[in-house]
Amino acid sequence: MDDNPVTGQCLCGAVTFRISGAFDSFFLCHCARCRKDSGSAHSANLFSSSARVTWMTGEENIKTFRLSGSRHSKSFCSDCGSALPVSQPEVGLLVVPAGSLDGRIDIRPNAHICCSSRANWDNDLASIERIDGLPG
Repeated sequence: MDDNPVTGQCLCGAVTFRISGAFDSFFLCHCARCRKDSGSAHSANLFSSSARVTWMTGEENIKTFRLSGSRHSKSFCSDCGSALPVSQPEVGLLVVPAGSLDGRIDIRPNAHICCSSRANWDNDLASIERIDGLPG
């Protein structure tokens, strides 16, 4: 991402936002905390030390959970539960869930991280059948 801001929103559309600035990295994290956050095999988060989020609508709908004793936090819409960007000023980072963005981004994931913690069923997923829509 360059100087062109990207937009995003939650699933119900109550919270909308704009990200201005560049992303430094993009990681797919398989740690147990990120798997709990996403309900999936991994989280897909973009990180930036310089980008800023501007809440366009629904800022009052944003809730943030911070896991005691850790730097782990998650922001989400209080109506639909969708993951939203979270600022972590204590470490100087903005963390943006990639799936919350509406448009294309010009950065590919840098790496799968915390792979030693991945779920036991998260192995060789590329070999599984791919279906373009719902299974029939």
